[in-house]
Order: sequence, then C-alpha cells, then structure tokens
Amino acid sequence: MEFEAVQFITPMTPWEKVGNGTQEQGNSEASLFGNIFQNVVSQVYSAQADVENKQYLLSTGQLDDVHSLPIAEAKAALSVDILISLRNKALESYNELMKINL
Repeated sequence: MEFEAVQFITPMTPWEKVGNGTQEQGNSEASLFGNIFQNVVSQVYSAQADVENKQYLLSTGQLDDVHSLPIAEAKAALSVDILISLRNKALESYNELMKINL
C-alpha cells in the first residue's frame, strides 16, 4: 500500500519591500503574517491526521512499516513545538510594541 507524501515544511515566501506605510501595504503584511500562522496550523493538523491514520493502520494490521508511526509522532510533536514557539514570539513582539511610547 502506497501513501501520499505529505510536505512537512512549507518554505516561507520572501517578505516584500516596505514602502511608505500605506494602509493597503499594512493589510498585505497582516495577511502575510496570518498566512504564516495558517500554514503552521494546517501542518499541525495534517501531521496529527497522519499519526492517527498510521495508528489505525497499525491497530488493524495493515501497516507494513511499523517504524513510520514513531517517525510520524515525532513530526507531529515537532510541528506543535514550532507552533508554540511562533505563538510565544508573536506575543513577545506584541508586548514589546505595547511598551513603545508614541
């Protein structure tokens, strides 16, 4: 049985050059920031789905390569760790911005 390969890490797109700070450009930067988090969250969901699928296949005796389950579990744990790190860095950045006196 052959499984479809799941791309674990999606390469980030380069950031666009910062212009004169127009509202339209601010929206595109916000959407880029949102897209990064959406990609990471979708990777967490797909990694967890892969683990659940492999656990089901193992429990029903259909999994040919038993070593792929611990590998999938490690990928899922790593993707959750990356999501938590990104969230923590975003919160730290927000708190630093709030400390700035305008």
